[in-house]
Amino acid sequence: MFPALYAILDPSPLSVPPLVFAAPLADAGVKLMQLRDKRATPRNACAAAKELIAGLSPRGVRIIVNDRPDLAALAGAGGVHVGQEDLPVDDARRICGDSCWVGVSTHNVEQFREAVATSADYIAVGPIFPTTTKENPDPVVGLELLRAARRLTRKPIVAIGGITLETAAEVFRAGADSVAVISDLLLTRDPAGRAKEYLAIAERVRSARA
Repeated sequence: MFPALYAILDPSPLSVPPLVFAAPLADAGVKLMQLRDKRATPRNACAAAKELIAGLSPRGVRIIVNDRPDLAALAGAGGVHVGQEDLPVDDARRICGDSCWVGVSTHNVEQFREAVATSADYIAVGPIFPTTTKENPDPVVGLELLRAARRLTRKPIVAIGGITLETAAEVFRAGADSVAVISDLLLTRDPAGRAKEYLAIAERVRSARA
């Protein structure tokens, strides 16, 4: 089953190294994390990815590198996530290899349909709600796009953008397999406790759905 919580690690607001922040999340049961550092040099981004992989892969955590399949391959990451302006999914896979997951962001039905036709291992949809973690966010798509996307594929769908504990249940009910969370983990006093709450919500919704 696809991991229900997709933790996105942005080093910018952190006062500790990403691994120090991420280790308690792993202990809380988070199995999928993405390193998203738009400001790092390729050298530093690769080094940070390697550190996360060395520390968390033995705990069963898959580390995804944002944007750069070449860095994912060099670091030995578990996958790469590409956006609409990055390399296409199948080109990214040729670089990072078949053992890597390749995920792709989509923001409308047309992009989602195109992603379904690729070899993407999962497809992200968003922003579901308003978000402050991107300098130039795409227009909010709401739950309707998520519901429409669910009807188009059985591939795992990751919902992203402004998701909180208060909205997570409805996002799962709308068809998401996973919720990608940034601010609500990075800015809380107890990230591990917050992660457990998300996982509990996912378990309740999935059980009811089954």
